[in-house]
Amino acid sequence: MSLVAGIIYCIGMSPIKDFPSLSLPAKVLAHLYVSLYFGCFGLLLSFLLRRTKLSLLIAAPLWVSFEYARSNFFFLAFPGALLGHSQFQNLPLLQMASFTGTYGISFILMLVNAALADLIGYWFYKNEERKSLKWKATSFYSGLFVFAIVVVLWIIGWYSLPSAPSGKSISVAVIQGNIPQEIKWNRQYREQILTKYENLTEEAVKANPNLIAWPEASTPGFVLKDMSLLKRMVSIVRKSNAHFLLGSAEYPKFDKALAKKRKSGNTALFFSPEGKILGQYIKIRLVPFGEYVPYEGIIPWPEFIVPKDMTSHISGEKPILFEIDGTKFCTLICWEILFPDLVRSMIKEGANFVVNISNEAWFGRSATPHHILAMSVFRAVENRVNVVRSTNTGVSCFIDPYGRITERITNGGDDLFVEGTLTREIILFPPGTFYTHYGDVFVYGCIAFSIGVIFWGIFKKRSPYNSKEQEHGLKDYE
Repeated sequence: MSLVAGIIYCIGMSPIKDFPSLSLPAKVLAHLYVSLYFGCFGLLLSFLLRRTKLSLLIAAPLWVSFEYARSNFFFLAFPGALLGHSQFQNLPLLQMASFTGTYGISFILMLVNAALADLIGYWFYKNEERKSLKWKATSFYSGLFVFAIVVVLWIIGWYSLPSAPSGKSISVAVIQGNIPQEIKWNRQYREQILTKYENLTEEAVKANPNLIAWPEASTPGFVLKDMSLLKRMVSIVRKSNAHFLLGSAEYPKFDKALAKKRKSGNTALFFSPEGKILGQYIKIRLVPFGEYVPYEGIIPWPEFIVPKDMTSHISGEKPILFEIDGTKFCTLICWEILFPDLVRSMIKEGANFVVNISNEAWFGRSATPHHILAMSVFRAVENRVNVVRSTNTGVSCFIDPYGRITERITNGGDDLFVEGTLTREIILFPPGTFYTHYGDVFVYGCIAFSIGVIFWGIFKKRSPYNSKEQEHGLKDYE
């Protein structure tokens, strides 16, 4: 049943189905791969419940262990749509992410569901059968204990939310160009694209922002190699009299080691108000089979996974921070915002806020852009930083350090496939939390506990009372 649940999840919820770079057979394989985590979770849980005297509450640390494995398994790492992400609008509960990350909220959700399942399972037995179950006395009280935990966490989270934050601020403008995917790299539309971005920038300049952010791959060409395009960009920047962050595809300029590889990378360029290029960030976490081929030249991938004409992009090797009047910020490109370890590393380097540039036109009118928005909220809370999103289309918005989506670009209530600009003064909080500094220690505890229970279950003789009641009540977890 757990495997079936995983397949249903992938069909209905997983962003994998919306990835344009994957062929249909590749998507099917990817869905089956993610579903295996669900199946293995159910199989192990069923085994442990039969072999030990523990209640269904062991499901919570076991679930978190599998979520962490799915999110960090080499090039197959997929940290999207975790259970905890469903609570991105539950602000009081969301605050515990500053200690445990997303996984802590997944833990609480699974704990609540396990307690309910334990209680429901107990009441489904006949009266004479209940007397023989050793967990009959704990089902009700464990449910009350879990309920108390949730209430306490919710109250603490509620009181930690500031009503009127104050402090140093910086003004940031985001531009959403809504350039159709089929014309973005067509040279005959180059002037049309640049004119649209220039007009939107002129509108944003009226609010005197310190920083203007264009989306991922917003420039129709290689700015550092095309002198006419560079000249045009310098002109736009100088007229704006603001620092500029823009997405492009570029060859490395500031890193000699990367330049030797003679490949271009998904890039963010940082300009001074005078039009000087101050820095270049090259995307670190590339999309497997979309932006690079894992173990290229070693594994003979079939053509339905890796098309013959596909070439790998170069990836950056370290976080790069940009600075405006003493305030540092980091840039994340596209799905990099999904990886908490990458964001943590940049905040630990000294970033005061995060700018995520993206192009989600790839996904059409699917739920994926809103899934990405939900996951972006967690990066803000985990590190107590503002997250600013500038997308070609998607959800361009501002997220405060407590996970509140304060403003977004909309037109008639729609935030997909609309163009516009939005400027906001963001309050800079002292960045960094327990989670920033210590990472996934909570998860490591769940993993250690799960491994210990698994070994206990393997070497322990089967409990006599489990043979009948749990065979009857828990077989559906397999």
